[in-house]
Amino acid sequence: MAATNRLACYSDAADHYSHRVRIVLAEKSVVVEIIDVEQGRFPNKLLEANPYATLPTLVDRDLSLYEPTVIMEYLEERYPHPPLMPVYPVARGNTRLLMHRIQRDWCSLVDLILDKRSKEAARAQARKELRESLTGVSPLFAEKPFFLSDELSLVDCCLLPILWRLPVLGIELPRPAKPLLDYMDRQFARESFRQSLSSAERAMR
Repeated sequence: MAATNRLACYSDAADHYSHRVRIVLAEKSVVVEIIDVEQGRFPNKLLEANPYATLPTLVDRDLSLYEPTVIMEYLEERYPHPPLMPVYPVARGNTRLLMHRIQRDWCSLVDLILDKRSKEAARAQARKELRESLTGVSPLFAEKPFFLSDELSLVDCCLLPILWRLPVLGIELPRPAKPLLDYMDRQFARESFRQSLSSAERAMR
């Protein structure tokens, strides 16, 4: 890492929360050192920066941030171009609400499906709910090139890591979800998205 760059991101190479931060970094072409960390094998520098020892963790000189949404909004303010949040307060509020709904409605299901400690019946039910929910909102993706937006936003950065992991989650979207499938094809082909992928994530598809 160059002496002038003190930005480092401790990342789980397979985790969707780390992936969303890497997408933001790639979209903004931020020069950063990505440090892949295995769960349970945390380097001392990470433990010093983050008392909770969670991933992702962003270190910018003397500042340490360790909650995905906090990190994403910090990067948006620190590196404002290209913008990933709307300018006006009402639109920004709607963006934050969409991010919250993705977290509450979809990320919670993803986390349950990926949790090997969960009962298989609960994981199967979560798969069914996630598949049906994504299929149900699919028509929304026919209206604009991005999720309810003409420009890529932090909402897309939260959603795309989930969609990339659908094969790992055991979910195949049906034909009626074509607008969502088309959205996935467009976004996954973006150069910045490809740059955001770890080797572990590339192996997921």
